[in-house]
Amino acid sequence: MRGEASTGTLYLIPTPLGDTPLDWVLPEETRRVAARLATFIVEHPKTARAFLKQVGTALPLQQLTLLELNEHTPKAALVPLLQPLLEGRDVGLLSEAGCPAVADPGADLVRMAHRHGVRVKPLVGPSSILLALMASGLVGQRFAFHGYLPAKPEERAKSLRELEKRAEREDAVQVFIETPYRNRAMLDTLVAACRPDTWLTLAWDLSTDTEGIATRRLEEWPTHPPDIDRRPCVFLLWRQGRN
Repeated sequence: MRGEASTGTLYLIPTPLGDTPLDWVLPEETRRVAARLATFIVEHPKTARAFLKQVGTALPLQQLTLLELNEHTPKAALVPLLQPLLEGRDVGLLSEAGCPAVADPGADLVRMAHRHGVRVKPLVGPSSILLALMASGLVGQRFAFHGYLPAKPEERAKSLRELEKRAEREDAVQVFIETPYRNRAMLDTLVAACRPDTWLTLAWDLSTDTEGIATRRLEEWPTHPPDIDRRPCVFLLWRQGRN
C-alpha cells in the first residue's frame, strides 16, 4: 500500500441529472476542480465531453485524458485505471448523471483507491435519491436504496412485496429506480402487487424544468397516472411501522 503523500486525489464529481444549467446544481468549487483536471474516468466519453465543455476546462477538450469505466469493464481493468493516481496525478471520476459510485460502476474503483491509500474527495452535487426523499414527505430517518429491481414481471412483483413488508417492519422508506422505458410497467406492478394503502412517491426529471414529484397511496395512482414513460424516475415505497 502507498501513502497518500505519493498519490494523486480521486475527485468524485457529480453531474447534472438532466438538461440543467450547471450553476443551478453544481457549486462553484465543484466546477473549479473539474475545470483544472486533465484526467477523468468516465462512463461514456461522449456525454463526459459535453459536460466538460460546459464546465470550461483549462486544457482543450482534445488534450484531456478520458479513461472509460462502465458496467462492462472487467475487474482486471481497474488497476490500469488507478495508475495515474498512483503516479501522483489528480483524477476526476464522473457519473453519467448525479453522484459517482452510487448505483454506478465507479464504486469498485473507489474501493480500490482506498486499498491503495489514495485520497478520495467527494464533491457536492445533485443526488436524485436524496432529492426524492427530501420531497416525498415520507419518513426521512430510515431508508434503504436498492438500485434496480428484477425486470421479469413475476420476479419484480415478488421483490416489491418483500420491500413492502420490509418498509412496514422497519418503518423505513424503500427506494429504487428503473430503466426509464419500464417505468410504467413498474407502476402497474406496484399497484397490482402491493396493498392499496401503501404509500408511493414518484419523482421524475429531478432538478430540471420538467420535474415532477407526487406522493399518494397506491389505490390513488390508477386515477392520477403521471407521464413517466422514458423519463428518469425514482420510486419510494413506505408503510408506517407498527411500533
